[in-house]
Amino acid sequence: MFYRDERLALFIDGSNLYAAAKALGFDIDYKLLRTEFMRRGKMLRAFYYTALLESEEYSPIRPLVDWLNYNGFTMVTKTAKEYTDSMGRRKVKGNMDIELAVNAMELAPHVDHIVLFSGDGDFRPLVESLQRQGVRVSVVSTIRSQPPMISDDLRRQADNFIELDELRDVVGRPPRPEGDAPGFAPAEVGEHAED
Repeated sequence: MFYRDERLALFIDGSNLYAAAKALGFDIDYKLLRTEFMRRGKMLRAFYYTALLESEEYSPIRPLVDWLNYNGFTMVTKTAKEYTDSMGRRKVKGNMDIELAVNAMELAPHVDHIVLFSGDGDFRPLVESLQRQGVRVSVVSTIRSQPPMISDDLRRQADNFIELDELRDVVGRPPRPEGDAPGFAPAEVGEHAED
């Protein structure tokens, strides 16, 4: 439930939203997403969180980051960490949970409603804290993928769960080939687990 006069902020866990949309077989059109939520309330901010691989000469997510930065999104990025696991496999970790949680807590006194685009169960205590401060929290993810991309604890804690698949006609577009266009994240870095 949205009210047109409420102050609204979006918090997008980039890697989590990318994984959820990919599992459902579509890409997010971020211009349409921003327009849709501006229609639902007085949007103060739209944050997008992602880690970037600095070791690569060209990051496949760079066009998306640049496009979002010039089109009304507040970008929060950091350098992803590369390491080798115990099996000798190269791994990349770029968790942005702390940055998202700190920004949400700082903005809480200035908003009525926060929309969290993530299914990560680690955000349940954040949602609970925001609610104690009088902020309504909607969570956007999916239960229609196999396995579901949202933790049951997070879904239960949220004031409102928005099924990403039901937004497909409003904010989605068919998947494009890897690295094709701005607004499309071909290889989001980070954690996709719903914990």
